[in-house]
Amino acid sequence: MNPKKGFVDFSHSEQMIPQPEMLEIRKHKRQLTIGIPKEIAFQENRIGLVPEAVSLLVNNGHKVILESNAGKSAHFPDNEYIEAGANLVYSSTEIFQSDIVIKVAPPLPVEIEKFKPRITMFSALNLPGQNETYFKQLMAKKITAISYEHIKDKTCSFPVIRSMSEIVGNTSVFIAAEYLSSVEYGKGKSLGGFPGIAPAEVVIIGAGTVGEYAARAAIGMGAFVKVFDNSIYKLRSIQNKLGERLYTSVIQQKTLSNALRSADVVIGALNPVNGITPCVITEDMVKEMQYGAVIIDVSIDNGGCSETSHVTNHTQPVFKKFGITHFCIPNIPSKVPHTASLALSNFFAPVILQIAKEGGVENFLRNEKGVRTGTYLFNGILTSKYISDLFHIPFQEIDLLMFPLH
Repeated sequence: MNPKKGFVDFSHSEQMIPQPEMLEIRKHKRQLTIGIPKEIAFQENRIGLVPEAVSLLVNNGHKVILESNAGKSAHFPDNEYIEAGANLVYSSTEIFQSDIVIKVAPPLPVEIEKFKPRITMFSALNLPGQNETYFKQLMAKKITAISYEHIKDKTCSFPVIRSMSEIVGNTSVFIAAEYLSSVEYGKGKSLGGFPGIAPAEVVIIGAGTVGEYAARAAIGMGAFVKVFDNSIYKLRSIQNKLGERLYTSVIQQKTLSNALRSADVVIGALNPVNGITPCVITEDMVKEMQYGAVIIDVSIDNGGCSETSHVTNHTQPVFKKFGITHFCIPNIPSKVPHTASLALSNFFAPVILQIAKEGGVENFLRNEKGVRTGTYLFNGILTSKYISDLFHIPFQEIDLLMFPLH
């Protein structure tokens, strides 16, 4: 036996060799109460947690309170939640007393009034639809509000936005195919081509996630696809991701105008710049399009990319202008609420489990920089400089609140 080795082994075991001081960090797992209200915002059909996610949370010792019929529009009936272990209630009042409230749409004033002070709320922010009063009402409740569409993951991308964009891109093509084939609204034309029959032409403006998944779906249906974007990087990336040498171009008025003249379908999927979508399709361009062509303006929630677009809804989704059918619903995921709810639930369930593991929301936020980027209120203090500048409300940097200087 090597005596030196024996001494070192013994020294380690008995801590005779000097060791760096280790400060013990105690984390006490918390049992949480999660509330899921029924969405009352106009035509919001999604729900934040599906029954399988509720079962996972309940099996980990958490309590889930669900308002009756909260999942009905997304085709998740109450009995499935009850079987998963949720507590069913018939009023939202008890829901808003929970530790964490999971909403899809931003809360309405009547809902904010019911909030217990210092709860944590996950919801969309939908900043264009808010005002100073909205934020001050939330601040008065001393709540921590986290906008799920602004949360970043470890790759600095926005996971919820990406999931919703994938769904929107795919769904927009199926919507376009439906209206293009209509005798009343379209050309009575199939999106895909057949032997001896030319395929439909689809122009996609924007090569981000929505554009990528729209192109993927359109190509899969046999359409001829053209993609426009001002980012050469995005255009190169979409070709690589799709494995197709599809037609791509930067957005130049003459080139785009020529493409629109022969287009059967146009999908507007440009990302906003400073909260506003660049308007690249002029009224004159629309006038020159073929009668019965279809515009799906996905960008309408930030103003739209066509001068002829205006907001529609799921009850009256389309209108015709210059013989062109326009579909301009800002909340396309609500058209496929079952699928969209599954995507939201896949994000929320692991986050809630991690919050519990970290011992609460505050510890969780300290360790998750990406979630801090989506936190616009912390215990009633505004932490978003952008919102502060927009509505002239004082704010504090969340990192200074999380890690105060001594």
